[in-house]
Amino acid sequence: MLTAIATMRHATPEAVPWKTPRDRRSRKSRAAPRPRMKPAQLRILSLKNADYTASGRSRCQIITDLLCSPLSEPSSKSLNKTIFLTGASSGIGLAIAETLAARGHQIWGTSRDPARLPRLPGLHPVQLDLSDRQSIDTAFNTALAEANHFDVLINNAGSGHFGSAERLLEDEVLRQFQILVFGHLHLMQLALKSMHAQGSGLIINVTSLAARLPVPFMAAYNAAKAAMAAFTMSIQLELGNSAIRIVDLQPADIRTAFNDAVVRDHIPESMEERVEKTWRAVENNMANAPGPELVARHVLRLMDSSNPPPRLTVGDMFQSKIAPFLLRFLPHRVQIWGLKKYYGI
Repeated sequence: MLTAIATMRHATPEAVPWKTPRDRRSRKSRAAPRPRMKPAQLRILSLKNADYTASGRSRCQIITDLLCSPLSEPSSKSLNKTIFLTGASSGIGLAIAETLAARGHQIWGTSRDPARLPRLPGLHPVQLDLSDRQSIDTAFNTALAEANHFDVLINNAGSGHFGSAERLLEDEVLRQFQILVFGHLHLMQLALKSMHAQGSGLIINVTSLAARLPVPFMAAYNAAKAAMAAFTMSIQLELGNSAIRIVDLQPADIRTAFNDAVVRDHIPESMEERVEKTWRAVENNMANAPGPELVARHVLRLMDSSNPPPRLTVGDMFQSKIAPFLLRFLPHRVQIWGLKKYYGI
């Protein structure tokens, strides 16, 4: 038996009539075509050992950058789009404005002080105060008249507050909600009216991972971001099969000067130690976080996609992938314990 099998294995086509060259050709012709490689895959295959040694970076770091970086040429879907972007003068908003301008988009970027906005090709300065409803109406409608239409609205502007929730003043809570929730909700309503008329559009609400993983002593900020995330999901449910897409973009810690603008309350002596430990952890996380360009690259991908995800978390591997994954399965008591350990309190 073994001899027969060995003979068949090494037999020529003439010796095995059911295995003719014609049969092999027909099987080959029936094989599924090989999928075309994406540009990022081709760039990875073209890497040589010299690329690693010359750059002084590991193979993993280079491959990660190639996969996370935008393609060298923008897709036709993202060309010549008009975007209304809030908070374009600093941090994540500035990185988004610079990235979009480099791709040839037209951006109406807002700031309370337009003089702080960068001079970029395709960037149109807009004065906007999210705490003033009249300012919101004037800014958006004036920009819409200039642009004729908006393909994308990016609600990004924000502010932070750091202090004890027990002693939080109502005025501070209202200020956080006005900037982080009410102002952006009004912009969404204005944009949706315009986008329904044109039959399409994309709205990106930049909330925060703090909506799901709260930062201690930032209760007003956490609550406002959670409210914005919940409202975003509600709109997603109500839009049904509309061609308008809404994305909840949740950055984890991103290395910006955000903490410099955070309002810090006076802390009672009994809480000083825990508050200072938390603030040191917040500062340390910020210093070691990815830069805002990471968020800008993801914004470009969302704009290129015909069916963007309803929610996207952006940040380092632990904060953006591992922590939210564990959150799905851990009991609430364990979540609170883990966050206390994470912040050293």
